[in-house]
Amino acid sequence: MTACYKGRLALNWLRYRHAAIAGLAVVGIAAWAVVRFGLGWSPHLAHRWLQGVLLLGGVPLIVELSVKLARREWGADLLAGISIVASVLLGEYLAGALVVLMLSGGETLEAYAVRSASSVLAALSRRMPSVAHRKRDSTIEDVSIDEIVVGDEILVFPHESCPVDGTVIEGHGVMDESYLTGEPFLIQKTPGASVFSGAINGESALTIRADKLAGDSRFAQIMHVMQESQQRRPRLRRMGDQFGALYTPLAVAIGLIAWGTSGDPIRFLAVMVIATPCPLLIGIPVAIIGSISLAARRTIVIRDPVVLERAPTCRTMIFDKTGTLTYGEPELVNQIVDGRWNADTVLSLVASIEQYSKHPLARAIRNAARLRRLAVHEARQISEPPGQGLTGEVRGHTIRITSRKQLLDQRSDVAGQLPPPSPGLECIILIDQQYAATYQFRDRPRREGARFIDHLGPKHRVDRVILLSGDRESEVRYLADLIGVREVHAEKTPEQKLDIVRREAARAPTLFMGDGINDAPALLAATVGIAFGQHSDVTTEAAGAVIMDTTLEKVDELLHISARMRTISLQTALGGVGLSLCGMAFAAAGYLPPVYGALAQELIDVFAVLNALRAAWPPQTLRDF
Repeated sequence: MTACYKGRLALNWLRYRHAAIAGLAVVGIAAWAVVRFGLGWSPHLAHRWLQGVLLLGGVPLIVELSVKLARREWGADLLAGISIVASVLLGEYLAGALVVLMLSGGETLEAYAVRSASSVLAALSRRMPSVAHRKRDSTIEDVSIDEIVVGDEILVFPHESCPVDGTVIEGHGVMDESYLTGEPFLIQKTPGASVFSGAINGESALTIRADKLAGDSRFAQIMHVMQESQQRRPRLRRMGDQFGALYTPLAVAIGLIAWGTSGDPIRFLAVMVIATPCPLLIGIPVAIIGSISLAARRTIVIRDPVVLERAPTCRTMIFDKTGTLTYGEPELVNQIVDGRWNADTVLSLVASIEQYSKHPLARAIRNAARLRRLAVHEARQISEPPGQGLTGEVRGHTIRITSRKQLLDQRSDVAGQLPPPSPGLECIILIDQQYAATYQFRDRPRREGARFIDHLGPKHRVDRVILLSGDRESEVRYLADLIGVREVHAEKTPEQKLDIVRREAARAPTLFMGDGINDAPALLAATVGIAFGQHSDVTTEAAGAVIMDTTLEKVDELLHISARMRTISLQTALGGVGLSLCGMAFAAAGYLPPVYGALAQELIDVFAVLNALRAAWPPQTLRDF
């Protein structure tokens, strides 16, 4: 066996040891039940299976817990380790095997959550191709993206990811850049247009000129931010650990006092048996699993159970703009038409050439014409020269659609005819080289947005609501005024978003909500990260929860499910621990022998589980706005 193979085996064992121990415990307990009750063998022979579980599974766990004890890390799992040792000394092998199963099963779930968080970078890496198609004279060769140098001509096939930042030199098509911009739009690409690594090409092949090395691209920068964000992600203390930090030393102290004052070590064992923290090790996870199930039935996917524990404590909520507080679909809201033209005539002519365009605003113009039931005519000579906008001929007129900046760079004489710039998106219409109209667009806010924002303070004790976006300041403030958000941060890059979220999370527990890949670093950095919709596998990997049905009502439901889970978990933990403390008092006084203490603990476990199961039952309502 080679050293490399041995190393790989050792790594796999370290990664999956708790899952293996949990599986061993299940097999051992099942075999004990079959041998003892199915075959009728003697308890002594049946206990061999449980002893095997304690030897092969309990000993490794005890070693790990001893290391924690040496580090002065007091948690509920340490008391479970003491319970394993106590059960062996008492001959309560079944109780010990059950504790092994509970402890290893909980560690397995925790390890799975960590691996899920690590898969964020894997999902982001999958988006980036490892091979590029480089053009040399009349040939095309596949090369590693690391071999691309500035100035190389690269062919991007349909539906491929763009390998490097560059400029289009041949072809016309569209690209999906939502991973970078957060805008769920297809961006038109013609010769002269810039492209970014990681963008998904449309149905037409494009030839680009590499402007940067792969390691210097925008995609590589986002990868770097993601790695840094994940490495600096704070480790949150779980609810069970918080209780365990107080409960464990208290239980040990009671047992030692009972032993010291009576001189009888059996009393210490009795206290340890009834002190087994099953309400913490079983009750809280059952409540979490029940809440995850309830959320799933409400089209809410909980990827990290910490979300359910921490969401009710968040006092700051930060929202991305596009796709979360808005629908992500711009609408034509205003047509400022020159007096020489009729508004419907202009809209009909413009829609006739926009049917050939993939620009984000083209759909809004076509929808407006369709709602007014205007005729769409045949268009000819459609072209889109770099930097000049879209042009075409319709019914004998030359139509040009361009931006304010592009037009004024070429024709300053029309400046006096243009209306003041709008806070949102806009385009300028020229007919036969003369100014005809200005179209203004808005990304429509969600109808429930204002009511949702208004209720966060009184109903969920949220102190601050922040709107954070990469869009223009005027557009972001317009939306903020509509929905009642006072604190605004606009025109922010993913790096700047990350810095803001980190700063706020350091001040108070913070919830961040977004829906683009550019939001992923901030989702990781927040106390709680929630992704809206399914626009990006990277975003959903980075988020602790994913809202599949994109409405703010579902966000409110998640807040209520998590608050309800936290309440039930606290009831389970406090009630179970309270009963255990009462039992420990009787055991310490000598009135509760170890065997009866074990039976009493089983009754407490039943209470804890039954109470925790309530988390899966849907209440009458999960909304309050």
